Amino acid sequence: MPINSLGYVGIRSKDLIDWEDFAQNLLGMQSVESGHYALAFRMDDYKQRLMVESEPGDTLGFLGWEVDDKEDLEKYAEKLDRQNIPVSYGSKRLSDKRYVKELIFFHDPEGNRIELFWEPMLDKTKFEPGRPISGFKTGPYGMGHAVLHAKNVDVLVRFYCDILDFKVSDYGLNPYPMHFFHVNGRHHSFAILGTKLSGFHHFMVEFNNLDDVGQGYDLACLEEDRIAYTLGRHTNDYMTSFYAKTPSGFFIESGWGGRIINVDEWEPHETNVGPSFWGHDRPYLDEETRKKLKDMRLKAASDGLQAPLLIDCPWLYGVQGKKL
Repeated sequence: MPINSLGYVGIRSKDLIDWEDFAQNLLGMQSVESGHYALAFRMDDYKQRLMVESEPGDTLGFLGWEVDDKEDLEKYAEKLDRQNIPVSYGSKRLSDKRYVKELIFFHDPEGNRIELFWEPMLDKTKFEPGRPISGFKTGPYGMGHAVLHAKNVDVLVRFYCDILDFKVSDYGLNPYPMHFFHVNGRHHSFAILGTKLSGFHHFMVEFNNLDDVGQGYDLACLEEDRIAYTLGRHTNDYMTSFYAKTPSGFFIESGWGGRIINVDEWEPHETNVGPSFWGHDRPYLDEETRKKLKDMRLKAASDGLQAPLLIDCPWLYGVQGKKL
């Protein structure tokens, strides 16, 4: 029954021209729909992963989470209904628009639209990236991860854990409450930040090659005020990444080397070493907060904290999870 991955992300924005340039030329996605009212982009063999619709708000439109089959979809619909959470089945027209067999939609306690779906349509043609990249790490790990602001962290955590069966990976309290959740082997497919704000903080796409990230970083640095977080590495999921400001104002994280966990053995825990081993300076923040984060990184360095070595060995990757 559990949700198995983040399937797609929908954005509301009036800046479709800027989004088309951003998604193709910086992120490397393939444009599959381009018009006055909507855009859609591929990352892999799914028909679409990112959708941008011409609507006011410049924020999250919806998150689409995949389940295994119709039975799972119906079980979640029943579960939501038992909790008196309004839930609706999408029309055939909406399902066709999303390129899925069937979906339901509802809203979380802070008004974010959530869609659950099963049987996405696949594209048999080759993925053609918008700029030269090796591709994205998707498959069983889904599109990437999505992170929301929260005014009331505790309420949202209970909703996603108790209603949608998300599992806590880890959590931290500095510089504000942060909760990270997994639905598959990706360290986190979802996170909640207790910033006392609402809406979208960022979503992440993971590339197959570190050079894809580095070259994207160079491209982003050519644009004034495009960088939100400088290149750095996170302490919890080991992702080497940078964050770029989107045409809608929230961020997209371009990453590589994210942590894959054993979901059957994983134990949730508190992390108190700060969000990054190094880098990830955030020029948009006030100086006091930037210094606090910098001090946490410097302490991590002085304590000798580092991610485990990642051996670039295709043969080893081919036998991961098998007994050697």
